[in-house]
Amino acid sequence: MVIGGGGREHAIIKKLKENPQVEVIYALPGNGGMADEAICTGISATDLDAIVAFAKGHPVDYAVVAPDDPLVLGCVDRLNELGIPCFGPKANAAIIEGSKVFSTTTSAINPRLSVAKKVNAPVSTWGISSTFSSICMPFTDFWEMVAPHIP
Repeated sequence: MVIGGGGREHAIIKKLKENPQVEVIYALPGNGGMADEAICTGISATDLDAIVAFAKGHPVDYAVVAPDDPLVLGCVDRLNELGIPCFGPKANAAIIEGSKVFSTTTSAINPRLSVAKKVNAPVSTWGISSTFSSICMPFTDFWEMVAPHIP
């Protein structure tokens, strides 16, 4: 079973199909481009209750959960509770990829050092805004920097 419906999931399905031990691949939701290689269900990748119900009613030996949203929501955790092994991190690890605020401001190892900084990962300039004026400020600063260079 492959959770997701984009190009990354299509590539995963193509590789899984090369394995002669793989008999059936379910794609949740899937898309028309992968319909020749997998049974596309139309079940949303973020509808964990529907994913679990589907897995209970079908012979699922293994699951690949690729998109960030279902990973962060705990899809792997829920499928593991059913005894289905998964490729993909559990929610408590997926938050690093799913939340830029978490990965750049928090570290369980050292609360004063972000995960990104700890592993020396480059991150873009960013900010957290709580008011409309503070949301507009980065755009105003950017425009003031770029505008003089536009003919």
